[in-house]
Amino acid sequence: MEYNILSFINMLRFYKGIVSLLLLFFSNTIWAQSIAYTVRMENPQNHIYQVSFTYTGLTSSVLELKMPVWTPGYYQLMNYAKSVEGFEASDEAGKILPFEKSTPSTWQVRTGGSKTLKVKYQVRTGMSFVASNYLDENRAYISPAGLFLYPRGQLNQKVTVTFVPDSSWNPRIATGLDSLAGLPKTYIAPNFDILYDSPILIGKTEELVPFEVKGIPHYFVGYNMGEFDRVTFIIDLKKIVEQASQVIGDIPYKHYTFIAIGPGGGGIEHLNSTAVSFSGKQMNTRSGKLKMYNFLAHEYFHHYNVKRIRPIELGPFDYDQKNKTKMLWVSEGFTVYYEYLAVKRAGLMTDEELMKAFQKEIQSYENKPGHLFQSATQSSYETWEDGPFGRTGDEVNKTISYYNKGPVLGAMLDFAIRHETHNKKSLDDVMRLLYQQYYQKKQRGFTEDEFRKGCERIAGTSLQEIFDYASTTQEINYPKYFGYAGLAIDTTTKALAGGWLGINAATKGDSLLITNVEYESPAWKAGLRSKVAILEIDDQRPTALDAIWKDRKVGEMVKMKVWQNGKIKEITVTLGQKGTKDFTLSYLPQASPLQKEILQSWLGQ
Repeated sequence: MEYNILSFINMLRFYKGIVSLLLLFFSNTIWAQSIAYTVRMENPQNHIYQVSFTYTGLTSSVLELKMPVWTPGYYQLMNYAKSVEGFEASDEAGKILPFEKSTPSTWQVRTGGSKTLKVKYQVRTGMSFVASNYLDENRAYISPAGLFLYPRGQLNQKVTVTFVPDSSWNPRIATGLDSLAGLPKTYIAPNFDILYDSPILIGKTEELVPFEVKGIPHYFVGYNMGEFDRVTFIIDLKKIVEQASQVIGDIPYKHYTFIAIGPGGGGIEHLNSTAVSFSGKQMNTRSGKLKMYNFLAHEYFHHYNVKRIRPIELGPFDYDQKNKTKMLWVSEGFTVYYEYLAVKRAGLMTDEELMKAFQKEIQSYENKPGHLFQSATQSSYETWEDGPFGRTGDEVNKTISYYNKGPVLGAMLDFAIRHETHNKKSLDDVMRLLYQQYYQKKQRGFTEDEFRKGCERIAGTSLQEIFDYASTTQEINYPKYFGYAGLAIDTTTKALAGGWLGINAATKGDSLLITNVEYESPAWKAGLRSKVAILEIDDQRPTALDAIWKDRKVGEMVKMKVWQNGKIKEITVTLGQKGTKDFTLSYLPQASPLQKEILQSWLGQ
């Protein structure tokens, strides 16, 4: 009897295994899930994308389709869903299926038991910007998070996309996506995160001569790039990529594409591409060329720092809400730091130009009151509300930008590590550690504590003071840290000549409209704020502020008539004297051998 029971149990286990295998077979064949998109743009003059997709292998009676509310790399909410029009869903037989807009960014479709879902919708485009979709007679730029709906809870689903562009356009499609062999203009993404991280440019574009770094191809494709020396530009860009990639010592992609969407502003980094506003005309001056090279170096280095070397909050992403982190002073700020070093080490920037770049970064926040109110970590966390460069209006006086303070903290951290290790280690070693430990081995981002421990592990000592500078508003000892690299820095306060009122203004009609009032300035103390109209100064209609204050002296009384809060007001302001610091960097006259060694290696000499 015992034998029969055991045999029966074993038989049940056998048949259970057969059933499991059959279910697995059917789930991977008959009911295999797939999503295939088609994006049509045959009538680009309408500024509307025609989007359709087929979802096969449905297993539920209700499917929620969602549009992200932001795109990685641009830490602001984007109302992408408002541009979606003409949504329609049907089954495999063409039967229209009911749906409802359950949230501003969610479409809930009742599938009726259908195993295949077909969806069509349109996306209307507006301004040309790296975080927005744009379409006109000359080009199509796609910011994928604002074009492709995803099924809720299925971000890991594989996706294919076929593009149907205007027939007169260049057949070259610029994107970081891999093409699908045998299918023209069709690309594949292993999941929606990769899809959303791969912008697309199609149109009347131009491709510059590709170059290779370590055998890996790099492309530059752009629209309306203007007149510039294309040969020299590509030679220089290759040098920048070589220097930036040497910091980590590994290139993790199969190909990389610089996507130049046209003149304008802004750039967004991606895993193996970057979308940038670009005008070659800008490079016809020395300062313009340096600005463009720094910009491209910044966006390129981001494929390491923020895409792979990243705070743990920045991926996997929640596309329904803000993804906040206190570490943008590292992710963005250190990328500014390395943009300067990459361009300098590529031989495209002089020592003096490098030092002036850091001088300017320090001035940008130290000479403004925001550094007394907001730390670098607060600036990082509050960027979703403040904007990437801080608040505007009167509130600008209480914010800083992590783009300014971050690179300075990066330089100080680098100098401290070099000093403590007798120039055997540097911030480069920290970046490599984070890359290898968290991106390659653990395949995740790092926590704030892990970042600090990594820095201190490389330095071999506590770096408490620098991390306090990042998380507080305490005064920074610049001479100490720049001195490690044999550099002197002028932190003395200098009185500016002439009387100081403390406002910026722009002409509007017959009056001047105040655009900004410096915190604690005479104007601020007198109650003046932005958007107030200046009607008269000393009984005369104002024209330009520079002319008005040219010969004014400290202590002079100024009568002003302004329009404020719906009333004409007369006020009297006593001009003060403004103090400023220039933070000029220079070489220490009697640097030690270690200081000289640190400086030379930092400069790439």
